[in-house]
Amino acid sequence: MKGKVFIVGAGIGGVEFLTIRARDLISVAEIIISDALVDRTLLDLAPPQCNCIIAGKRGGQESIKQAEINQMLVEYCLQGKRVVRLKSGDPWIFGRSLPEISALQAANCKWEVVAGISSAIAAPMLAGIPLTEVEASSCFAVMTGHDLERLPWDAITQIPTLVILMGTNNLAGLLAKLQQGKSGDEKIAIIRWCGRPEQQVWTGTLTDIQSKLPEGSLSPSVIIIGEVVKFHEQLSRPDRKLLENCVFQDLASSQIKSTLASTSLSQRWLSEVEASVDLEKEKLALQGKRILVTRAATQASQFTDLLTSQGFEVIEMPTLAIVPPTSWEMLDQAIADLANYDWLILTSANAVDSFFGRLQKSGKDSRALHSLKVAVVGRKTAEVLANYGITPDLVPVDFIADSLIDAFLTGNHVLTGKKLLFPRVQSGGREVLVEQLQQHGAIIESIPAYESGCPEAIDPIALAAIQNQQLDAITFASSKTVKHFCQLLDRVTTRDTWQRWIASVKIASIGPQTSKTCNELLGRVDCEAIEYTLDGLAEAIGNILQET
Repeated sequence: MKGKVFIVGAGIGGVEFLTIRARDLISVAEIIISDALVDRTLLDLAPPQCNCIIAGKRGGQESIKQAEINQMLVEYCLQGKRVVRLKSGDPWIFGRSLPEISALQAANCKWEVVAGISSAIAAPMLAGIPLTEVEASSCFAVMTGHDLERLPWDAITQIPTLVILMGTNNLAGLLAKLQQGKSGDEKIAIIRWCGRPEQQVWTGTLTDIQSKLPEGSLSPSVIIIGEVVKFHEQLSRPDRKLLENCVFQDLASSQIKSTLASTSLSQRWLSEVEASVDLEKEKLALQGKRILVTRAATQASQFTDLLTSQGFEVIEMPTLAIVPPTSWEMLDQAIADLANYDWLILTSANAVDSFFGRLQKSGKDSRALHSLKVAVVGRKTAEVLANYGITPDLVPVDFIADSLIDAFLTGNHVLTGKKLLFPRVQSGGREVLVEQLQQHGAIIESIPAYESGCPEAIDPIALAAIQNQQLDAITFASSKTVKHFCQLLDRVTTRDTWQRWIASVKIASIGPQTSKTCNELLGRVDCEAIEYTLDGLAEAIGNILQET
């Protein structure tokens, strides 16, 4: 049975810029072949079993050749797979879709094109630049800046508004061509990473724009030339003072308080209004603050949602890659012998998912734990455990592994001679916990259940935000995230250089062990969660950034 290939426009960024049709197709895809510029968070919409392949081109970097992409599409389709070819923006606007469709047609494969939001339209809109306006622009043209000699410049320079994609690498030549038919005072805007938290806009004239730009690559950017650029300052952002003086605040004025004082219902309503005002004011204070989240790609979404709900802009930089251990043999043997253990120790959500995933692989479920007691560290670990129908018998109050021994002792749980199963990361960890349990007579078996390695490369969006010093805080939820953060940046440049990039950025830690690693490798930690949870970390960041 033949499959089908959907050539899908991914839009300019996250899910909010994705069409419903595109979202639905990604959610049922069996194979996704994605361009490099596509926002990686879109891949989180795919089913767990979906094979996601990054195949796009980025400014001279190594990539899969177009002929290979064509062949992959054909082969997967002929295997009966539901394939999504995910392209940044819209597939028909400089999306190189025709070679792929031609290959599919030659192989008699089914295909369909799904429109997306192009940066040619979205970038000026998000920068407050209308492409058409009665007085300033009667029409506009969209072009690529790759091959300047192919374009009819005599005609182009007569068009009031120009939109140029992929033009920053040839910017000097582009400006020279434009000034052959336009005034040097013609307005220009360069919009980088449109629709992303790290969006930047530079404006000027054809003569002076280069002097206003930072060093290094500006890709990916959209260039707008024309009188309409003058609207950028007027239309690009709301008046924050208007937001601060919102209707809720007026309703809570002393005059209305007096009017409403007669009934308990009104008083209760007024209290709710005042609470809403306080919450909105807190969000306003944090709007525009950019936070770098360094959790594993599979774990970042919940923390990202938590931060964005508080008004932050979030950029994700995965520093952990969660993979299976080298061998499942030890864990499989332990699962076969569960009846011989007294306690199961789980200190992370990864350990929970890995253990129960392997339990199900062996043909068992949560009922196999009926003779064991379960101890966990952290609220999040307990929440993930609840997904498998298990309520832990022991959770330390402080949410750190080193407090688990105190919880055992204060709860009068006998450890001497008890056999404990401890599935953990293959590379080790929680050594103090293991030593303390052994000192109290427990027989503990530490068994590899997963591995957390360092990703092969740093996310390009995150790197750009770090290099351009566009961050207000960096969050670390474990010592490994700190170590891998340093490793990833060490591959890009010298430590002295990237340390300068983050010199003014707040370093936020989830707890004492992570703070210790921050001090060792980064030389400081600016705030630490009072409660060692993601909620506590988000609260600590909010507190310190409201002070700045």
